[in-house]
Amino acid sequence: MNAVYLAQDPTLADFGKDPWWLVLIKVVFAFAFGLLATLLGVWFERRIVGYMQVRPGPNQVGPFGLLQTLADGLKMAFKEDILPKAADKVVYFFAPTISVICAVTALSVVPFGPMVSIFGHQTPLQVTDVPVAVLVLLACSSMGVYGIVLGGWASGSTYPLLGGLRSSAQMISYEVAMGLSIVAVFMTAGTMSTSGIVAAQGDATRLTIAGVEVPAPGWYAILLLPSFIIFFIATVGETNRAPFDLPEAESELVAGFMTEYSSLKFALFMLSEYVAMVTMSAVTTTLFLGGWRAPWPITLWAGANSGWWPMLWFFGKVLVLVFVFVWLRGTLPRLRYDQFMRFGWKVLLPINLVWILVLSGLRSIEGWQTRDRLLATGLGAGVLLLVTLLWPSRKKAPQPSLQEQVNSRPHGSFPLPPMDLQVPPSPRTKRVVAEREPANVAAGSDSREV
Repeated sequence: MNAVYLAQDPTLADFGKDPWWLVLIKVVFAFAFGLLATLLGVWFERRIVGYMQVRPGPNQVGPFGLLQTLADGLKMAFKEDILPKAADKVVYFFAPTISVICAVTALSVVPFGPMVSIFGHQTPLQVTDVPVAVLVLLACSSMGVYGIVLGGWASGSTYPLLGGLRSSAQMISYEVAMGLSIVAVFMTAGTMSTSGIVAAQGDATRLTIAGVEVPAPGWYAILLLPSFIIFFIATVGETNRAPFDLPEAESELVAGFMTEYSSLKFALFMLSEYVAMVTMSAVTTTLFLGGWRAPWPITLWAGANSGWWPMLWFFGKVLVLVFVFVWLRGTLPRLRYDQFMRFGWKVLLPINLVWILVLSGLRSIEGWQTRDRLLATGLGAGVLLLVTLLWPSRKKAPQPSLQEQVNSRPHGSFPLPPMDLQVPPSPRTKRVVAEREPANVAAGSDSREV
């Protein structure tokens, strides 16, 4: 079985040999995958959230409401395009396209499957691969925030600017944690090539359960469990998804950086968010979930990882991760901004640094097999989680009462308004109440007489 796997694994030497028309087919396929996955992702999210909230969701336009997203896109395309007077016209126009292009470009180094035959040409199901493909993914993720920041700045308004600044601070905070998680991946795989990382996860480990030896996948989501958890949390923060959707928090910033956008430009920003969600799900699948490789027990079938079948396993894993994105949105409330930044800098970053040190120590031990590393990783993650849950929280100092705060203010300072300050009723309300009081008194006297 392992021989079949190795025969299907593409290497860096397999790229750069395709004719121009085959490269064009791959590029169009990756672009179409991003767009179609976005159209279906919006419908999928609305249906799942509707099910969670006990309501039907879109079900009128097309079968099961599948064409509702397309109808919404056409509606936005024909809306009036408004350009603010204070906007920088050039930057205002190009900002949405930057976000979309960066999100789609990341799909160029994501492997969708193994070596296949297309019109007689043996080629990998991947647009291209380079020795530093992981850095390409990080660059695309980092550049995507430029569209949001420039869109907020070029609008010439306060609320979009605040939303853009929030997004830049958010990206800086969670890009560091994401990068450190990927460091653990290519430390273990020994390569920064995405096809090489998928191939490194193909070696199955052998675990003995109840005296029976069974194969277990060598996915880095299992071997590098802390890195996988931190990477996925950072991914949610990078894509501005709930509960980390602070750059476009409707209850605080109207619509965030998109407040002054309309028509197709607004649609492009929405498209970039969902394309980024699908793209980061594909990247997470590639780095931690074995890529296009079939999960166990499907691997017991000799042809599971050959031909066109691996595309089905890849799309299935991406769908599961998109569901987790939707699940988080439907269940978790939005974090406060200070809580969000504190979580990134004071929780995720220290845990990631400690985990990389532990991983380096585990790799330096001679004679350890993959099963031993798997056991050590599971125990280490369990101990870390237990310590985090049992760590004593600092008790907050009791807050002084309002009267104590008033008494402690310096002499001659401006007096504090009472906390229960209420707006006085209008004169019209007083007049209406006075007119109704005689009627209520009369009705009460009649009832007492009865």
